[in-house]
Amino acid sequence: MIGAILLTAAIIAFLVIFDWNWFRGPLGRFASARLDREVVITGDLRVHPWSFSPKAEALGVRIAQPDWAAKADPKGSPAGAPMAKVDRIAVQIKLLPLLKGDVILPLLAVDRPDVRLLREASGRANWTFGDPNAPRKPLKLPAIQHFIINDGQLRYADQQRDIFFLGTVSSNEHASSDGRGKFVLEGRGQLNRSPFTALVTGGPLLNISPNRPYPFDARVDAGSTHVTAKGDITKPFNLGLFETQLTVSGADLNRLYALTGLALPNTPPYRISGHLTRKGERFDFNRLSGRVGDSDVSGDLFVLMGRERPYLEADLKSRRLDFDDLGSLVGAAPATGRGETASAGQKVEAAQRDATRRLLPDATLQVDRVKAMDAKVKYRALAVNAPNLPLQKVRLDLTLEKGVLTMDPLAFTFSRGDLAGKVRLDANPKVPRTDLDMRLTNAKLEDFIPIQSGGKPAIEGGVMARAKLTGYGNSVHRAASSANGQVTVVSPRGEIRQAFAELLGVNASKGLILLLSKDNRETSVRCAVADFSVKDGVMTSNQIVADTGVVLAKGKGTIDLQTERLDLKIEGDSKKPRLVRLFIPITIKGPFMTPKVGLEAGGAVAQGGLAAALGSLVSPLAAILPFVTGGEAKDADCASLVAEARRDGAPVKVAQTTPAKVKKK
Repeated sequence: MIGAILLTAAIIAFLVIFDWNWFRGPLGRFASARLDREVVITGDLRVHPWSFSPKAEALGVRIAQPDWAAKADPKGSPAGAPMAKVDRIAVQIKLLPLLKGDVILPLLAVDRPDVRLLREASGRANWTFGDPNAPRKPLKLPAIQHFIINDGQLRYADQQRDIFFLGTVSSNEHASSDGRGKFVLEGRGQLNRSPFTALVTGGPLLNISPNRPYPFDARVDAGSTHVTAKGDITKPFNLGLFETQLTVSGADLNRLYALTGLALPNTPPYRISGHLTRKGERFDFNRLSGRVGDSDVSGDLFVLMGRERPYLEADLKSRRLDFDDLGSLVGAAPATGRGETASAGQKVEAAQRDATRRLLPDATLQVDRVKAMDAKVKYRALAVNAPNLPLQKVRLDLTLEKGVLTMDPLAFTFSRGDLAGKVRLDANPKVPRTDLDMRLTNAKLEDFIPIQSGGKPAIEGGVMARAKLTGYGNSVHRAASSANGQVTVVSPRGEIRQAFAELLGVNASKGLILLLSKDNRETSVRCAVADFSVKDGVMTSNQIVADTGVVLAKGKGTIDLQTERLDLKIEGDSKKPRLVRLFIPITIKGPFMTPKVGLEAGGAVAQGGLAAALGSLVSPLAAILPFVTGGEAKDADCASLVAEARRDGAPVKVAQTTPAKVKKK
């Protein structure tokens, strides 16, 4: 009995006088082996074991960078700078809850930590320990009842997302108005040269339990981007399980990439709220609602992280879409007039656009971001505000996989007619490739040419069109400048005010008199065709012909998509004797945004040859009409031209009189 007492006393005396610094070397070597980099404790190691909540302190802890990181830091970190150095780490743990499997830390204190985080463009990061290919798991901390960070310094360089943050981090308990106190975690600094602040507050930590949700409020301000959250961590502090009511606002959704790693589209200023839930690597953002520019948006989405590329899936809709907001998706600045929503930067872009008078946006596609994530998005706009366009609805199904973005269908519903098709962008080649195939069907000319005469449309009738193009470049303008393919517009039947038809032939006497007298007589448009071959961004006319009851008009010319200039000429020939037969070509020249209509100097056009002209129109119809829309070819009045051309002696083959039987392409 006495021996047992003496042995116990000896053990206690040994533990009291034991120098815990003897464990610094073994503990450092153990940590080095686990973290695959050197870990050393340069100061004292202190242990206070005589408690149901034992405490340990380590002074002067240094964690070295992995071997590859010293050469990979793009921001000039001092040579030999460690990944982390900490003046003091203090940890206290409750023993009794461990018997139930609950880890509760009464204290975790970190004094003057200096942490340098780095991720390469390949995705390799210095905070990944062990197997870099192993599945990444959300950060999971035990329940901490007193969490202190004093004078923390954080440096974060991410080559993959092109992010650099330099700032401070601190946390502690603060007094609150109810006397209970609150936990405050605060970060300040600069993110990509813009001011950054993060503030997280929560209830008092003293009575925290691993089995009771912990409430928190958070606010992040990164430049023009603002995030607020109010929610609960389901199992403190398992950061892989929480839910919160989230509000995000800013100048452009694309700028969320630095915070989220998601390659979202360019947009006007936005504000969106919803319920965010995290379960492991899945984030669900449900019942989201808000505004993007002048358009409302609502729906649900979820994001899967922990993959080679994050995956986003969304089902969104707008009750009313402001059409200029849609242009931001392809780099066009939104409208900036009175009542329009645009950021300061977008207003500058709009001013530059107006100064250059450019129609096609030249904003550079962020190729690396397109290849950095996968997505599947369904979007519907139930109503559209589009001045000067009879647009009513928009429908878009988008997929993004391994750097290939496909919009199929991309569909616009007009008050009469539809424009629908497919756009495919492959960002994997050195120069991105865009393929476009769009068709306009069942539309009306008067909806797109809103010229009125005496309260009635100057021109009426159906219109069909198709554009099939392939272009290369990292912007809409550059892709259009290199485009190859075909663009065709056909109006198979209609009516035009006779005065305008007469002026197609520049019938100075009849046409001008009718206009001045406000005569509203109409004449038929039996067929109008504008067919262009596109090569290296230049649209060259194959056929531009309009056959009306009084005039046959033919045209030729080019449309340059690179310089955005028109150079077209239209010649008319009257079908009936006129008092004054002065036929001068009409020219349409100049930039897309400000074209000039004029008369070509240099003499009148030689008239005659109507049969040959009709023949030149009829001959290509068998190929043109099925290209535009085979289903409506049989309804085209263009086919009736064949009979007249044959009667007038034009060399028209029988096979060319039946375009409806040509197989669809």
